[in-house]
Amino acid sequence: MDFQPTEDQRDLRAGVRGLLEGRYGREALRAAVDAAAGTGTGTGAAVDRGLWRELGEAGFFALRLPESEGGVGLGLPEAVLVFEEAGRALVPGPLVATHLAAGVVPGAAAGTAVVTAFDLAGDLAGDLVAYLGEADAVLGAAVLPVGEPVRAADPLTPLHRVARPGGAEASASASRSASVSAYVSEGALLTAALQVGSALRTVELAVRYAGEREQFGQPIGAFQAVKHTCAQMLVRAEVARTAVYAAAVTGDPGEAAAAKLLADGAAVRNARDCLQVHGGMGFTWEADVHLHLKRAWVRAEQWRTAAEAEELLAAELLDSAG
Repeated sequence: MDFQPTEDQRDLRAGVRGLLEGRYGREALRAAVDAAAGTGTGTGAAVDRGLWRELGEAGFFALRLPESEGGVGLGLPEAVLVFEEAGRALVPGPLVATHLAAGVVPGAAAGTAVVTAFDLAGDLAGDLVAYLGEADAVLGAAVLPVGEPVRAADPLTPLHRVARPGGAEASASASRSASVSAYVSEGALLTAALQVGSALRTVELAVRYAGEREQFGQPIGAFQAVKHTCAQMLVRAEVARTAVYAAAVTGDPGEAAAAKLLADGAAVRNARDCLQVHGGMGFTWEADVHLHLKRAWVRAEQWRTAAEAEELLAAELLDSAG
């Protein structure tokens, strides 16, 4: 049996990559980062509404809506390919929530509305919501809540803290569970696809720098330690990508949780290894590596954390053993 992407799926991926390279290439990414830094608040940049509408026109958000409802009529396997490309390009914004809201929130499918979600783990003071200040709606919520801006690790992911009605003693996930419970599995899988795209991109960045940077008269990529690091990065990313593709085909919540667990690890560890390959250059603001690491940290806390994924997988193992 051939599990390779079909020609149509490869064309879809190539089309999305071409769109993002032309519309949100490195110059646009760096301009957004500089704009976020220029605010002096550290709370991130606004969603590019023009890009959002272009993604909507390209079918990014309506990809899985039936054609009878104005969508593209494709499935999860195609969606993860598209989100992998968005992760590779570090496209900011609540991509997953808006995609999941297509057909539910007016304007989400067309990209004329920005939809976020209670997809982040909360803290003792309340729930954290990404892009709340730029959102038109919150997935599963009747009204748009008011939140307090908080400093975020990723300059392109502004965060707000929304007070939890139940008080600080309530469960960290209590106020968000009702609104996102129906979307958690798909949200986790699509976020895993974003992480895979980032993990693969950091492999590319590491290999390219290893071929350009010279020490002792030869590229550092010729040294065994660097070769091994880059090889481990590739294996890590490809294992995670395989898990994401498999979960997209089966639609199984347990496999989606496992894919998220692997993809989070691949994105974070690959970004760290990429930093090591770059050496001191990797820690500068001019390099893109730190942006992948910071975004990977945020995504690892979205939809399903490592602890939540491990609990689900453990429960499935116990049920099968019983």
